[in-house]
Amino acid sequence: MASNNGKDKSLESWIWDAACSIRGAKDAPKYKDYILPLIFTKRLCDVFDDEVNRIAKEVGSRKKAFQLAKADHKLVRFYLPLVPDDPEQPVWSVIRKLSDKIGEGVTTHMRAIARENPLLQGIIDRVDFNATTHGQRDLDDDRLSNLIEAISTKRLGLEDVEADIIGKSYEYLIRKFAEGGGQSAGEFYTPPEVGTIMSRVLQPEPGMEIYDPTCGSGGLLVKCEIAMEESAQGKKRTVAPLKLFGQEFTPETWAMANMNMIIHDMEGQIEIGDTFKNPKFRNKQGKLRTFDRVVANPMWNQDWFTEADYDNDELDRFPAGAGFPGKSSADWGWVQHMHASLNDKGRAAVVLDTGAASRGSGNAGTSKERDIRQWFVDHDLIESVLYLPGNLFYNTSAPGIVLFINRDKPKTRAGKVFLVNASQVFEKGDPKNFIPDAGMQRIADTLIQWKEEEKFSRIVDHAELKKNDYNISPSRYIHTSDAETYRPITEIVEELKVIEAEARETDKALNEILKKLGV
Repeated sequence: MASNNGKDKSLESWIWDAACSIRGAKDAPKYKDYILPLIFTKRLCDVFDDEVNRIAKEVGSRKKAFQLAKADHKLVRFYLPLVPDDPEQPVWSVIRKLSDKIGEGVTTHMRAIARENPLLQGIIDRVDFNATTHGQRDLDDDRLSNLIEAISTKRLGLEDVEADIIGKSYEYLIRKFAEGGGQSAGEFYTPPEVGTIMSRVLQPEPGMEIYDPTCGSGGLLVKCEIAMEESAQGKKRTVAPLKLFGQEFTPETWAMANMNMIIHDMEGQIEIGDTFKNPKFRNKQGKLRTFDRVVANPMWNQDWFTEADYDNDELDRFPAGAGFPGKSSADWGWVQHMHASLNDKGRAAVVLDTGAASRGSGNAGTSKERDIRQWFVDHDLIESVLYLPGNLFYNTSAPGIVLFINRDKPKTRAGKVFLVNASQVFEKGDPKNFIPDAGMQRIADTLIQWKEEEKFSRIVDHAELKKNDYNISPSRYIHTSDAETYRPITEIVEELKVIEAEARETDKALNEILKKLGV
């Protein structure tokens, strides 16, 4: 081990340098499925070392401690079947000292760890470090050796780094991968500022059950736990942790979310599968399980769900009065799923494309999305809508909105919706804009208190929303400057796309009817 434990640089710098040791910063994101499990395993090894040392103090030697841990796995959180030839050597040295067939050796050790720990099965043993494509190793032994050596320069044990510090650093690494991930980044990562605002506004309380139906790498769930602990004001060790539940469709991202939960030392259950077609969290009657809070950032404007998917639903997620959102965008389908996943006092926050707040409003014809917005407004379920700054998200420059749902709205807020236009609350960053700490606090406080401020926030009653054909976009009601009198172009373009798609559907249906009539 390095004698100074790498203390001359921050954990975040070290973790990113380790990732870049393969092929530099530009290519590091391509290798996230190798890098994340290795750093995770380094943490497991160092913590296991600490636990072996604790046992050794009681029984006299590390050799006896290894034997006891092997005989009774309950003595440690995760039992690692990695025993150095010299028991005084660190557990990680078993991996570090691999010199021949390194990829094969790492894969074998990862799978052995998973076999001993059901909680880790499918999480660290899914990657083949020896994999080839067209006869060429995806990650050759030289680069893998460089990565292992870079990871070896810092100890990640219980006495070296606390769970929240290693957790933050792991999130940092995920964010760095998102920066280079292009379109794919949005599948697993939500900007931390957005998650922080959502979690603070939802105000999760100790012991609550929190659910994310499209959890990605688990960042929004982690943010809820952090917000709860912050509000506990130093009492975080004495309050009940949140119970975190998530579902993720992509296997690699599901594994990432599980590692994120464990490395943050949080209680989480992450299921794998398509939430829209087969939500995994059910009650004893087979119906949807309900939660205290729901957070999500589903992929925007998904167009692969058909009307049959909604028609065939047996979980009462899509009430007849609300209707279906149409094939062009499943945004409001996700909102309906989240609403159905809330208990009687539940609250939710969901990130959506800006167009979801306005598409179809003001059109002469009918609009499926507008009809669903009307249903949510008429049932007084929408508490507030936040319009975000542009260029925050890694897979789009569009601003996005956060929709806050409350199944138990206070009577003083009945018949009203609170709108916040935070489009100007950001600082320029590289490669993306970001919301500074003061901005996050300002936005969260404003949403919690329903505090009206000129050119920033407004309370709008349902009559005004109805007058504007159920357009709930804050940019429609709050202009941030005197010159701003038009809706953002991105909103208009997205709305036009949906109108055109719905027109095509209508034309197709009409042509089929005319054919049957012989016209």
